[in-house]
Amino acid sequence: MQTLSVPTNPTASGSGSADAIAFDTTIHRRKTRPVRVGDVTVGGGHPVVVQSMINEDTMDIDGSVAGIRRLHEIGCEIVRVTVPSMAHAKALAEIKAKLQETYQNVPLVADVHHNGMKIALEVAKHVDKVRINPGLYVFEKPSADRTEYTPEEFEAIGAKIRETLEPLVISLRDQGKAMRIGVNHGSLAERMLFTYGDTPEGMVESAIEFIHICESLDFRNLVISLKASRVPVMLAAYRLMVKRMDDLGMDYPLHLGVTEAGDGEYGRIKSTAGIGTLLADGIGDTIRVSLTEAPEKEIPVCYSILQALGLRKTMVEYVACPSCGRTLFNLEEVLHKVREATKHLTGLDIAVMGCIVNGPGEMADADYGYVGKQPGFISLYRGREEILKVPEAQGVEALIKLIKDDDRWVDPE
Repeated sequence: MQTLSVPTNPTASGSGSADAIAFDTTIHRRKTRPVRVGDVTVGGGHPVVVQSMINEDTMDIDGSVAGIRRLHEIGCEIVRVTVPSMAHAKALAEIKAKLQETYQNVPLVADVHHNGMKIALEVAKHVDKVRINPGLYVFEKPSADRTEYTPEEFEAIGAKIRETLEPLVISLRDQGKAMRIGVNHGSLAERMLFTYGDTPEGMVESAIEFIHICESLDFRNLVISLKASRVPVMLAAYRLMVKRMDDLGMDYPLHLGVTEAGDGEYGRIKSTAGIGTLLADGIGDTIRVSLTEAPEKEIPVCYSILQALGLRKTMVEYVACPSCGRTLFNLEEVLHKVREATKHLTGLDIAVMGCIVNGPGEMADADYGYVGKQPGFISLYRGREEILKVPEAQGVEALIKLIKDDDRWVDPE
């Protein structure tokens, strides 16, 4: 189990007394099996993996290669592409080859929907993981006058699913590749809707059915997702999935996401509310933020969520007070200047505080502090220690020099 400590005051009262109540402020991640996707490992205590999906047509070889490369270069660790036809599946062979020739291997996932057995078998040759949607993998023709599924009908369709899924499972198993069983709330099979309703339970049982088939074929390189466009449904589905897996002795890693989250500020808040809530509970091994924007816009949101929870540290953590009447300089302007000068660094905590009242205490865990201690001057701190005082106009330059003196500076690219 990976344990991640979040620095905090160790006592409830803050007094430090021996009888004070100590709080556990660590995120205890759920123990899951490691699943290899190319050269990336999902689960098994490895860092939470960031994913996204290109929006180019897979038949556009050059465009797809460029889109994959753009995502990978800014930190996307696994890239998904859509494969709606056999021609698209065969195009992936060219995409993979061109990536190797012009860039490098990038872990690729193929998205297969709608009666995708032949497509999935072809694409399994060229990618590291195949994502299937249980609700669409075997088409169940809706019946307008149906009121229920008999046990015999339920089992007959289950047998058809197994027959269709088995060749893909064997192919992936024998190649040492992975599968994502990706359930979507909006595309549950009719059989599951009639049996469980439009519920998280139906989502979970849909995933479990496919897991059992895979396990019966000795294939366990599985990642599971249960996405919904409504955060409460998404949370309930993942939590129920964890309970069901625990009851069944399963330890598969989970791929988190709020599907169709939208765009802009609300899309980001919605994704953070769902993904961040589960991650804080130790649930989740890989994430994708689904925005109605360029895929490149998703990656910073993923890393911000992970950084805020202390699960990955890929950029500077800025601590800044909200400003008040005690503030001795234009806090918003100064924070912007400090950020622009240092945002290319990684692994540092930098605090920008407007006055001495809360400054040293609130920034106690920061590596460096930039504090308005008296009008016209800036006090610079290393941890809790005040190092020097400089005129306000020299504050950012002096902060950079302090970081350089500590040999923690790198020049921006």
